[in-house]
Amino acid sequence: MLRRSPRPALLPMVALVLAAAACDDAAPPVAPSAASPDAPRFAKASTRPTGKGIGTIDTKGDRTHQKVEYHGGPVLTATPTVYVIWYGFWRDHPAVPILTDFLTSVGGSSYFSINTLYQDANGGAPSGGLAYGGSVDDWYSLGTVLSDADVGIVASLPASSGQLPIDPNGIYVVFTSSDVDVTSGLAASYCGYHGVTSANSVTLPYILVGAASRAGTKCGYRYPSPNGSGDGDAMASILAAELSNTLTDPWFTGWYDRFGLEPADKCAWSYGTTYTTTNGARANVHLGGRDYLLQQLWIPGGRAGVCALDASAAAIAAANAS
Repeated sequence: MLRRSPRPALLPMVALVLAAAACDDAAPPVAPSAASPDAPRFAKASTRPTGKGIGTIDTKGDRTHQKVEYHGGPVLTATPTVYVIWYGFWRDHPAVPILTDFLTSVGGSSYFSINTLYQDANGGAPSGGLAYGGSVDDWYSLGTVLSDADVGIVASLPASSGQLPIDPNGIYVVFTSSDVDVTSGLAASYCGYHGVTSANSVTLPYILVGAASRAGTKCGYRYPSPNGSGDGDAMASILAAELSNTLTDPWFTGWYDRFGLEPADKCAWSYGTTYTTTNGARANVHLGGRDYLLQQLWIPGGRAGVCALDASAAAIAAANAS
């Protein structure tokens, strides 16, 4: 059952709309405007994203030669609030404070500002901000073996039952413990994904990130890690990428390339310039009081774009020259 509710958790009838398988002074690339007769046309739909394009380390391949294009759909322009569902057994796990601290500090960072480069047809773009709205614990309400549809229910159940707000500007993140399997390929073909569910007829984006230790090194689990938790540190990078994809392509009609790769998919498992922390681990981004090893994010421009750790003028110029 779900904790943090004064009422017994009842499984509601949840209408699912799943799409799962799941800056500085430089001007950002601008999405084409439907209102301008001189604007380029929206990209024609080719391979649609599945939400699972980040894959695993052994599927990273060469992703950077195709241009990310705009397909006419929305991006999340309002500053979203993230709500967390800890599914399974997470009591006293060191990943919990690491991931919570990440969510409270990544918004407004130079790293997260890369998402502000993805405008919609009306010139709106993600704000670069992020708010943390709290969490609930779900003690295996649907067991230890989940389908993608089950994950959508887990993501929406706290909102439907009143434990979390039904927030149209919310993103609902499900972290599954290492003993939980998602049968569509968690820890085998992907480490996390994003999708869409609904609560009381309100459409809600959600993210799944599985415990990295379930997949060994395939999901970035390593020691030493910057914060001393192979799970927490690896999951922070996967979460960062899925947040970026959710902001720039929430309904799978926004920004992606001709092969269905969303912006963060382009830089999966690519970390750029790193430094060594006091415990001998690699890191590349300092947020709040912690160091993290986060995958780079994609800056669109020119004929393709570049992977980067911030939206500096130099990074945008490199993207436009690509």
